[in-house]
Amino acid sequence: MFAARSAFRAAAPVRQQFRRYAADAKPSESKGGNAVLYAAAAGALGLAGYYFISSGAPAAKKAEAVVKDAASAAAAAVPGLEAKKAFTGGEQGFLSLKLEEVETVNHNTKRFRFKLPEEDQVSGLSVASALLTKFKPADAEKPVLRPYTPISDEDATGYLDLIVKKYENGPMSTHMHDMVPGQRLDFKGPLPKYAWSTNKHEHIGLVAGGTGITPMFQLLRAIFNNPNDKTKVTLVFGNVTEEDILLRNELAELENTYPQRFRAFYVLDKPPKDWPGTGGFITKELLKTVLPEPKTDNIKVFICGPPGLMNAVSGNKKSPRDQGELTGILKELGYTPEQVYKF
Repeated sequence: MFAARSAFRAAAPVRQQFRRYAADAKPSESKGGNAVLYAAAAGALGLAGYYFISSGAPAAKKAEAVVKDAASAAAAAVPGLEAKKAFTGGEQGFLSLKLEEVETVNHNTKRFRFKLPEEDQVSGLSVASALLTKFKPADAEKPVLRPYTPISDEDATGYLDLIVKKYENGPMSTHMHDMVPGQRLDFKGPLPKYAWSTNKHEHIGLVAGGTGITPMFQLLRAIFNNPNDKTKVTLVFGNVTEEDILLRNELAELENTYPQRFRAFYVLDKPPKDWPGTGGFITKELLKTVLPEPKTDNIKVFICGPPGLMNAVSGNKKSPRDQGELTGILKELGYTPEQVYKF
């Protein structure tokens, strides 16, 4: 009975959402648009019932996911209709979000799911952009502020997901790793980064280290979730150990699905004996071999990672608004500042 109640409870916000969409639709869109919405609603509820009958107790979460996905699809199906955005920027200020789930990813990294204020809201983030987090330690004069790039889809309704690595003496990452479901954290955004558009570049290179993969994954989702985007992508991803490779399954799925357009090269500082990839650090020779050549038209190289990686490959940013001087390996290989973007 609990699974059944949960399944139909999950559908309730979507019914409300469909009613609002129907009320907001223009007269010329109302008939056809509502038909799409009602069909999506019926399909979602039907699938919820199917999961309950066939799967038993786990049905609630499956049904909730199906219903939320159907809501997003229904919103996209009506021309000119935008989903409600949780984060609108400007003078909005910080929003307090409740932590819903925590998943341990590896020895020092966790995945956090935060609920948006309303079930039918999307985050409001564009690609590429991030969110600013804030909390004030009890003995501190000023709050701690840290930016993070969500790994959940921009059109996901009702929640956003973060992957956070715990750093020694890192106040925000330590605080978040100590959080339990039900507690709250303040967010503000979006913080605009590099504005992506369909086929903006023919070939892009992504050089990432550790949790620097998160803005790269945001770009990857935007490109490969869009059937009209034909951009080629090469990823070079450095980590300490094999266990530290974040989003590895998601990256492998993209590589298997788009073998002609996406290649990933992994570099480990401490590789296991049977490691098939590259050991040590990201080198000039590797980047020269796999990245799009600087003389090629319409290419871009993005980089994000710890200060050591940034210094060696491109030089660090001066500030969030100042990319700083291009130095390091990329400059030695002949890339221009216009061809490189530092997250």
